[in-house]
Amino acid sequence: MKENGKGTLNWGTRFAYGCGDTACNVVFGMISTLLTLFYTDYVGVSPATVGMVMLLSRLFDGFSDAVMGIIVEKTNSKWGKARPWILWMSVPYAISAVLLFTVPHTTETMQFFYMFVTYNFVTTVCYTAINLPYSSLSAMMTRVSAERDMLSIVRMGLSPFGRILAVTCTMPVVKLFGDDQAAWAKTMAIWAAIALVLLLICFFKCEETVEIEAKKNQEKVPAKRALKALVCNQYFWAVVILWTMQNGIYCITGTILPYYCKYIFNNDTWMYSALYLTETLLIVAVTFCSPMLLKRFGKRNMSLAGVILALVGQILFCFNPHSFTWMVMSCVIRAIGLAPLNSIVFGFLGDVVEFGQWKTHIRQESLIFAGSSVGMKVGAGLTSAIITGLLSVAGYVSSSTGNIVQPDGAVEMIINIYKYGPMIVWIVVIITLALYKLDKQYPAIMEELAEREARGEL
Repeated sequence: MKENGKGTLNWGTRFAYGCGDTACNVVFGMISTLLTLFYTDYVGVSPATVGMVMLLSRLFDGFSDAVMGIIVEKTNSKWGKARPWILWMSVPYAISAVLLFTVPHTTETMQFFYMFVTYNFVTTVCYTAINLPYSSLSAMMTRVSAERDMLSIVRMGLSPFGRILAVTCTMPVVKLFGDDQAAWAKTMAIWAAIALVLLLICFFKCEETVEIEAKKNQEKVPAKRALKALVCNQYFWAVVILWTMQNGIYCITGTILPYYCKYIFNNDTWMYSALYLTETLLIVAVTFCSPMLLKRFGKRNMSLAGVILALVGQILFCFNPHSFTWMVMSCVIRAIGLAPLNSIVFGFLGDVVEFGQWKTHIRQESLIFAGSSVGMKVGAGLTSAIITGLLSVAGYVSSSTGNIVQPDGAVEMIINIYKYGPMIVWIVVIITLALYKLDKQYPAIMEELAEREARGEL
């Protein structure tokens, strides 16, 4: 039943919504962490080739987000605008994930094309056609900022379990299945089936309840005007940076950590899984504590304090990067510091939708989420390309068997990327949050929007 998005969402609905991101992170977790290791150490593809595939694919992927945003805006079905895409794309999404790990053992050129096609089928087509409508769905389920914040918190509290499944459990299962390329495909098939079930739970339990009469009566907005409204929304750009940096830190640490455990600590089985599991479970725990911090400090202040803590922890790690104990400390502090921003990033985006309507008289749920996703994906692609490029320059040696001694330059590069990459991310986030002022303006904005909508205006 339509309630104009002003009612309280129950915990069953919140949980079901969180299941959607858990499913998305089963695949995205593999792509942003272990896929590079699979390509270089199980298929034998050079880091430079892997980096080129990911960079080119992300550029296409970013374009697809913009297209998907427009498609969602034009979608009209009995299930709404965003929700039906979760159902329609769930099976193709599961199939595409398995195809990633079936790279043929042929020439490097053929491998490049196969990787490029399957990687884009997953990210550019299937993942985008699910994740973007899924993200937009939160702004179509409720207009209450506190309720959107809770959706974001539950979403980001449950999403790490997808990464835990995909990342922490993958290496032990791969070794159980034979520790070869076929073992990766079998493992991914299991994870994909679980993701499919979670997506169906999300679809059946979440409904679009926001109906704005003034929007129904609004004339069709030309694409040029809609784009101008998006570009002129300063807080849209702020959240693009925050979302990009949040995913950037996952990309940096997720990609390099398995290499770090393998070539610095000489353990690529339990050590990596233990570190990843420790950090992820801490993120979950602190995420579910965020409502208390949020109520007292607000989104911006809570996130800023956490990121400053994460930067301090990263600086401390640089004093002893060869110690596993200090590595554990680094993961713990990073988890505690990242969790507040991680928990509320989609709450920021929901507020940006309302701010954009207030400023431009145009409501753009899907385009705002699409535009933010473009920045996130292009940033992740650039990060992956930079990391693999640096490894290649440092002389990293690929091998289909995974058993090889790396040159000192490559080992030192792995250490330096892990030490300094996160520091750059934290500094950018701190500057962005320091300039963010929407939290204070939001109550007055919503009051004015209510008055305008009562008059039939956006």
